[in-house]
Amino acid sequence: MSGARTKFLVLVPAFAMLATLSLSATVMPAQKSADEQMKDRIEFGLETSPVVKKYDIKVKVVSGEVILSGDVATVAQKTEAVRLAKVAGATKIQDAIVVDPSEDTTVADRMKGGLNKAGDKITDAWITTKVNWFFLGEDLLKGSHINVDTKDNVVTLKGTVTSTAGRARAVALATDTEGVKRVIDELTISR
Repeated sequence: MSGARTKFLVLVPAFAMLATLSLSATVMPAQKSADEQMKDRIEFGLETSPVVKKYDIKVKVVSGEVILSGDVATVAQKTEAVRLAKVAGATKIQDAIVVDPSEDTTVADRMKGGLNKAGDKITDAWITTKVNWFFLGEDLLKGSHINVDTKDNVVTLKGTVTSTAGRARAVALATDTEGVKRVIDELTISR
């Protein structure tokens, strides 16, 4: 009996060590490269811009050089996308965006079909992931603790934000996410 107990005592620290290693791996994400961080900033700007957010504009960053591609409906939209790509660290912008006046029809057809701008089905899980991604990139939400729940394309926001401006921004970002029908705001402001 004591032999079995000894094995248990030896295994417990081993499991605890594995759990700690696993937890630290999930809590501490790997640092992104400067190019990846720049790409995230540009994509956040494009995804939250009322002018170009509905268009599938692709961003690639290589050694500080930004390459934009995709289709928009107007020259003004193309100009706005290029402007949003001019972030700190960008050494050059290559504009391969195509202006296609029929693009708005394509976007409308896609939205009617319940597809996001990349052509994927918009699901509750997709919406939740997208809203959380928007929150990560928003300065007004730093220090906030927001739980995002989506059911039948209705987003419920619970938790705390640090200001009324942060609360308004969280609701606006969730409301403007592709596929969202309604947002239920249950956020409180922490003092």
